[in-house]
Amino acid sequence: MEHAGWLSVLPPLLAIGLAMLTRQVLPALFAGTWLGWWLAGASNPFAALADALDGIVAVLADPGDTRVILFALVIGALIAIMEKSGGVRGFVRWLETRRWVTNGRRAEWLAWVTGIVIFIESNLTLLVAGSVARPLFDRFRISRERLAYLIDSTSAPVCILIPLNAWGAFNLGLLAGTPIEDPLATFMAAIPLTFYALLAVLLAAAVIAFGWNIGPMARAEARTRGGELLWPGSTPLIDTDLIEAVADEAGPAAQRVAGPGLMLWPIVVIVAMVPFGLWITGNGDLQAGSGSTAVLWAVLAGLAVLWILARARRLMSGAALLQTSLRGAGGLLPVALILLLALALGDVTRELGTGPFVAGLIGAHVPGALLPVLIFLVAGFTAFAIGSSWGTFAIMIPIAMPIALALGLPPALLLGAVLSGAVFGDHASPISDTTVVASMAAATDHIDHVRTQMPYALLAGGLAAFCYVLAGILV
Repeated sequence: MEHAGWLSVLPPLLAIGLAMLTRQVLPALFAGTWLGWWLAGASNPFAALADALDGIVAVLADPGDTRVILFALVIGALIAIMEKSGGVRGFVRWLETRRWVTNGRRAEWLAWVTGIVIFIESNLTLLVAGSVARPLFDRFRISRERLAYLIDSTSAPVCILIPLNAWGAFNLGLLAGTPIEDPLATFMAAIPLTFYALLAVLLAAAVIAFGWNIGPMARAEARTRGGELLWPGSTPLIDTDLIEAVADEAGPAAQRVAGPGLMLWPIVVIVAMVPFGLWITGNGDLQAGSGSTAVLWAVLAGLAVLWILARARRLMSGAALLQTSLRGAGGLLPVALILLLALALGDVTRELGTGPFVAGLIGAHVPGALLPVLIFLVAGFTAFAIGSSWGTFAIMIPIAMPIALALGLPPALLLGAVLSGAVFGDHASPISDTTVVASMAAATDHIDHVRTQMPYALLAGGLAAFCYVLAGILV
């Protein structure tokens, strides 16, 4: 069909508005898709509903999209088996027995490094880093707010920089639904341009190295040095079952036998299998390989290795492995559904010509040099309002990529701006799931965590915005 003009922007705007208003991404994406098919020519809302459902089903007709959705489910199974078999607990115990942490500074570095190493899933990163470091922070009288900040700065910011996890697969799936010819190459090129994530990780390291305490964090540190773990009247946002899930999920045999290898070997296999999969699918050319196929093969291989190790050490029965895998896959079903609906919304916006229309509009009114920082700020505001970086990815990537292609701008730069803005808004938002889990893992009051982290998030966000202004001028 011909471009729908101003009407073409209504579906993504409806998705953004509903997501902000209701804090529910799934209904917002579905509503945007429904409206899009109505505008695309359906005679009435009921016919549009049927077209929307057909459009959602049609997403699964694309092998690449289906592989990415399956990847998210397999990652859920992998995480569940690691917990149930005692692999995560074994890794934690291995760190504790090495006695590397002899002072407060080393305890902080342990929290930071743990966040870097465990990059499969952000909430897993938070829970492991928090369970390892929290007793040490209390022992050396370092505030729990500082722990929450450090692990929050090395969860989502690190996960978005790694293409070999659920975050990478999710965004590769979104890119595959845009006119981008090589999603994997574009994502890889965007990693060094994801300025906020890089700055957040580096700023956390600098905070440790130089002992920086800004504003409310300085007061929290002074309170803790005086022997008070929390402010009077504060309530630690702690879910004992969640923080201790690793120990509770592992059976007695797993807690006795499991070592760090049960967690580390599957990760090593996943990392090694991705380039191998690219080499196979590209007939010897890594750049020509299928990214969705490679990451799916890699995580399946990691899951297979984990199954073999758990059975060889008699930690879990075959029936328990299957049951736990299905339960873990079910845990990431909402992520798969977000991806499915985001791809469907992207399909209908292409049908309406949303990208070319918005690109022409922006090209006529917004200087190209300001577009990267504008995309960063819009993505940041969206993520802050809805409390979801993944929801922001789903909404912004299908909009930003056609704009980049239509205006002749580097797609990797605008992708980096979207990824940065989404993580920035998520990092600063009090309703973000990662912010909440960071408070839980550190056993601190949630509002205290948000208040003490905000100056650091704003500092990194301001520096990132400056970087995008410079990048927009230089391209």
